[in-house]
Amino acid sequence: MAFTASDVKELRERTGAGMMDCKKALTEVSGDMEAAIDWLRTKGLAAAAKKAGRTAAEGLVGVAVQGTKGAAVEVNSETDFVAKNEQFQDFVRTAATLALGTGNDIDALAGAAWPQGGTVQEKLTSNIATIGENQSLRRAAVLDVNDGVVVPYVHNAAAPGLGKIGVLVALESTGDKAKLETLGKQLAMHIAAANPLALHGDDLDAAMVERERAIAAEKAAESGKPADIVAKMVDGAIAKFRKENALMSQLFVMDNKTKIEDVIAAEAKALGAPVALKNYVRFQLGEGIEKQETDFAAEVAAAAGKA
Repeated sequence: MAFTASDVKELRERTGAGMMDCKKALTEVSGDMEAAIDWLRTKGLAAAAKKAGRTAAEGLVGVAVQGTKGAAVEVNSETDFVAKNEQFQDFVRTAATLALGTGNDIDALAGAAWPQGGTVQEKLTSNIATIGENQSLRRAAVLDVNDGVVVPYVHNAAAPGLGKIGVLVALESTGDKAKLETLGKQLAMHIAAANPLALHGDDLDAAMVERERAIAAEKAAESGKPADIVAKMVDGAIAKFRKENALMSQLFVMDNKTKIEDVIAAEAKALGAPVALKNYVRFQLGEGIEKQETDFAAEVAAAAGKA
């Protein structure tokens, strides 16, 4: 399929590659954006996939914790201006608290009773009418522990419990809860910065791993080395990918030398009780959503034409 100048611009923004390289990549793959990203990475002309996950949608992520349970929600809006609106912020904050009772099911959250009457969805519909901008409940996640702590963290919070990156960390342990809270906050800050894709290497999405394997195989094949060496190069690349993208094997951002699993083990030893990182949640506003770009000048001209 054909591609446009805006496709070249998008590919440059998503990969950091040069304009001519982006044009060539799109030409080679007949305009397929994802295939073009892979082509550039194969040629060593693009940064690793995390640049391809640029956020676009506006709104807020909210986190809430009660006892040994925590919830995170994402509510989208059309503009960042609305995200600063107190009415919108109150909605996200309340929705996060209600999600503690409805779990991961966003439809269940939408149908939950709003404290002042009606449902969450009905309140959101009312907000759309009064604020004058479309808004939507996107996703929710809940973590809990039997004995331990669930620690919330919001990076660059816009208001208490609200921001563009929200994290929950669930630590199971009979150890001192205040010290577990401190550990959980440090781990949550690491998760916000490092953006792990799974808890363990074996938990990584199989399709994602195969995509990385295909890229690694093509790169290795270009080396001209024997097949057995190429195979070892590919296996090594995948092992590195798993290590760098699984939380437990990542290097702690605070010292850049200790693996997260070793950080947890050291704290367990200090507490005199086992500590298990049961799970985590990391919501980044708009990840995976492509925001439609509009030409403001064209919109004004079109509006003038209709006048």
